[in-house]
Amino acid sequence: MEILNVSAECFPIAKVGGLADVVGALPKYQQREGVESKVIMPFYNNDFAKGQDFIQMFKGNLKLDRLQYKFEILTPRNPLDFPVYLVHIPGLFDRPEVYSYEDDVERFLAFQLAVLEWILQLEEKPDIVHAHDHHTGFMAFLMSHAPAYKAIKEIPTVFTIHNAQYQGQFGYDKLRYFPEFDLKKMGFLDWDGSINPLATAIKCSWRVTTVSPGYLEELKSNANGLEELIIRESEKFSGILNGIDTKVWNPETDEFLVRNYSNKAPKS
Repeated sequence: MEILNVSAECFPIAKVGGLADVVGALPKYQQREGVESKVIMPFYNNDFAKGQDFIQMFKGNLKLDRLQYKFEILTPRNPLDFPVYLVHIPGLFDRPEVYSYEDDVERFLAFQLAVLEWILQLEEKPDIVHAHDHHTGFMAFLMSHAPAYKAIKEIPTVFTIHNAQYQGQFGYDKLRYFPEFDLKKMGFLDWDGSINPLATAIKCSWRVTTVSPGYLEELKSNANGLEELIIRESEKFSGILNGIDTKVWNPETDEFLVRNYSNKAPKS
């Protein structure tokens, strides 16, 4: 089985919060269980990128309305613990920060379109596409309802909610950036009068997970306006407790601690 994780963050490449820790650890431990697990994420012009040499795996073109972009899929020449691919889109992602740019809608929609174009040309398609948080919330919708991606429509999709307070919603004036899709499916994009990628992912993904069983219960009453949707779609939800990477978060070796420690009794 091959799983392709699609995420805006992944430790140690780019980290803003817990999303990076999960996406940086889950594939590592899936690999140890015999599952071929990969990550694809944006290329950021950060310290990681500046310290790496990259191999080009694919190059292509995408468009957002009248805007045309060239992109390439890169992989580090020095491998990590699992295969990682970076989507380099000059003009959108060749910047140091992950978020908080005025064109974040365009950036992350372009990222998803580039990922889909890459998947289309792969000889061996992933068995599961696992998208993470709202930055990848249109993957399942586009795979299901955009004619350009009809060839990958039957690949199962999983979506994980790491933080439902951030949903990435935006106005219908940016609908023009989407590729052609069945307009009868417009309702999948809408929530409370705006285009909401987190709500779209919940509606369209085959399965939805949260980062713990407790967080799933919390979301039914505190999901920044999506409570009704989560309850309505509850049959496809599972709460799976996040683990931690004990090699990274190890108090015996962590260099950021003033003093290292363990639960072992000190020698007398």
